[in-house]
Amino acid sequence: MNTKNHFIKAQTILAGMVLISMLSGCATQPDWISSSGASREQVLQNKQTDRIDGIELIDVSNALATKLFEAKKLGRFSDIFPSSSTHNYIIGPGDVVDVTIWEAPPAMLFGAITLDPAAGPVTTRGVTFPEQMVTSDNTIAIPFAGRVSVKERTTQEIEREIVVRLYGKANQPQVLVRVIKNNSSNVTVVGEVNNSTLMALTPKGERLLDALATSGGVKETTNRMAVQLSRANMTATMALHSIIQDPKQNILLKPGDVVTALYQPQTFSVLGATGKNEEVPFEAQGISLAQALARSGGLVDNRADARGVFIFRFEDAKLVDADHPLTAGADGRVPVIYQVDLRDPASFFVTQNFPVQNHDVIYVANSPEAEFSKFMKLLISVAMPGLTINRMFLLN
Repeated sequence: MNTKNHFIKAQTILAGMVLISMLSGCATQPDWISSSGASREQVLQNKQTDRIDGIELIDVSNALATKLFEAKKLGRFSDIFPSSSTHNYIIGPGDVVDVTIWEAPPAMLFGAITLDPAAGPVTTRGVTFPEQMVTSDNTIAIPFAGRVSVKERTTQEIEREIVVRLYGKANQPQVLVRVIKNNSSNVTVVGEVNNSTLMALTPKGERLLDALATSGGVKETTNRMAVQLSRANMTATMALHSIIQDPKQNILLKPGDVVTALYQPQTFSVLGATGKNEEVPFEAQGISLAQALARSGGLVDNRADARGVFIFRFEDAKLVDADHPLTAGADGRVPVIYQVDLRDPASFFVTQNFPVQNHDVIYVANSPEAEFSKFMKLLISVAMPGLTINRMFLLN
């Protein structure tokens, strides 16, 4: 019996030593316990590593979320490319036009006298000149009016100019200028469209969506597409879905515009204690953190630390408020960890404003309870064989 007591005592001491040793390492998550990632405490420590220096840890507030939302949202075309509600078709070099001039009777300059046996002498009061192409110096030739400049003028403005030049030469002249072929007022449509094309503008006034329709439409679904518009020295991009939703963004096009349809397969990666860990695609117009968490299955109730929701991102240094100099990379970005505490009910409003960006990594840490549960399971798995041996020894 003494031998049995000594054996049980030794086993008890050994189990106690193992328990003390394991508990001493559980104040924080031990490195030897399996995990899907760092705990909240480990992230908050923000240790410098040899791989990435200068990591900034920022607590997300409503003011910060609003600031990022305003800075990240794509500019509106109606603000970047302001234009009037009406369209004036401008004639340019290469366009083919014809000009018709009428005179009131008696027509002395362009009219011709003919004899109608039934009505007697009649004056023919109109003449149409042969079609002509606008020259490289933006002029056309009109008999008795000379070379008429058409640079940056509409057909109505050209008609008035010809009338002024014929004043005193023709009898109350009236002029009509028509564009027979448009070679100068064009818009280039390229990118992820079914048919890249050079679309001719007309006095009707074509708009952005007209250009996409002329090219056969986009190849992908509209919520995955963005439209880039280049005009003169300005270029801007806007989500196609936003243009469709807001008619003001379907702006009038101008000669020389380049419309590019861009396929933007944006994604974020979600890891940790969420319903699913995967790369999740999202729309070109962007989504909020609340939407991103919902699409990833939300937080797992028995695993997640609601205080430990983190967004890992390389952020524009100009958007990071820090009380010390930042070490930005060659692209002007710094590594940032944004923290959201979902234990605070107000944070659910914050997540609706916080914009998720392409290539973001959203990580939800395991709760201390979940880590302790794993530890206890490991402890039991170690202790159970010893207890079984003790029982067998006692039975014998």
